[in-house]
Amino acid sequence: MYSKDQIINALGQIPDPEIPVISIVELGVIRDVIFKDKTIEVVLTPTYSGCPAMKQMEDDVRAKLVELGFETIVLSIVYNPPWTTDWLNSETKLKLQKYGIAPPEESTTDKSFLTGKIKNITCPHCKSTDTVMVSQFGSTACKALYKCNNCLEAFDYFKCI
Repeated sequence: MYSKDQIINALGQIPDPEIPVISIVELGVIRDVIFKDKTIEVVLTPTYSGCPAMKQMEDDVRAKLVELGFETIVLSIVYNPPWTTDWLNSETKLKLQKYGIAPPEESTTDKSFLTGKIKNITCPHCKSTDTVMVSQFGSTACKALYKCNNCLEAFDYFKCI
């Protein structure tokens, strides 16, 4: 009936509940699509344990699959490998920036982000790196709140995870 790529493309129409400028596929939470007889299984990895948007993502995936005609749907949540901002491609990061969210600028292999003293975060509004962290938590737990000393705008920074 449908190929794996067609399902992933359909799921790519579902916006992230917290950042609607990117899809849940672009976010990297859709890990796999598996067909077993008349059952479709979608494997998801949350961005972090306890992400409040995960329930909405599951509901949206289930609704999209029902819309496509699937009746037997299994949603599997996996935590290994853990989700990482390294899974965001450059196009997705550009979408975040255009939306006003500074994309992650460090690789998660560099653990300096754990100190909360990430330097030189680029302001998504004016592109200045003269910025300061206001709070380790922004509009959601996966983002930190920054202020630009150049244009004086506040903005979210998508933390490296």
